[in-house]
Amino acid sequence: MRFGGLTALNSVSLSVPKASLVGLVGPNGAGKSTLFAVASGLLNPTAGIVLVGGKDVTGTTPQLRARRGLARTFQQPEMFTSLTVRQHLVLAYRARYSRSRLWTDMFTVASLRKPGSEEVDRVQSLIELLSLKSVAESVVDVLPLGTTRLVEVGRALASGPTVVLLDEPLSGLDVHEAGRLTDALERTVHDEGISLLLVEHDVASVLRVCSNIFVLDFGQLIAQGSPDFVRTDPVVRAAYLGDDPGTASHAGERGPVVPRQS
Repeated sequence: MRFGGLTALNSVSLSVPKASLVGLVGPNGAGKSTLFAVASGLLNPTAGIVLVGGKDVTGTTPQLRARRGLARTFQQPEMFTSLTVRQHLVLAYRARYSRSRLWTDMFTVASLRKPGSEEVDRVQSLIELLSLKSVAESVVDVLPLGTTRLVEVGRALASGPTVVLLDEPLSGLDVHEAGRLTDALERTVHDEGISLLLVEHDVASVLRVCSNIFVLDFGQLIAQGSPDFVRTDPVVRAAYLGDDPGTASHAGERGPVVPRQS
């Protein structure tokens, strides 16, 4: 992905297997947000292709990609402040499975039409999966940030995706909220069979929950592998901490990789 003379992504290739939790990390400016924009259809790549479920979706709209099974969250949750948690999930479900009802819903958001039985079952299962039962009938405007992020994840899952791009979902959360959300993500992969691609600055959490991790730096993939491999890789440590790759062979003894500050 090039912007004039700037190459934001250079021959970057990654995959997210079925029912897996994959991490994407890198210092600020590494190209993570650009990669998400290309994958979700907000940007068309200068070269290369985007595949969803093995089908080429390069050049298609975000809406078509959503119908093909791609969903995403954003760094800043965007919610209908007057709607309840349950209503958010119902709307997301209808966006995928009952699109003809959305026009009616948009003009009657204060009292959505009664969901059908399939909607009720799916929405209730997501409420239980994400531990949102106690706030299901609460408007999102009164919820703390951690709970709001769970609602955003639930909304993405309600759209019937096969893969979800999660853009810094732990940002701004305390330790308790972050633990609650990562537990929910692990349950989502295990119980729902959905694939998750997680971009996150909390590298310790990524190392803990992801089975495979890709590392970007200056628009290039510099490492890929298991958490243990990424944790001890000298090239990764050089990108994050400024270590000399030639002298960082024992970097793993220093503990988990943490992001450099900018």
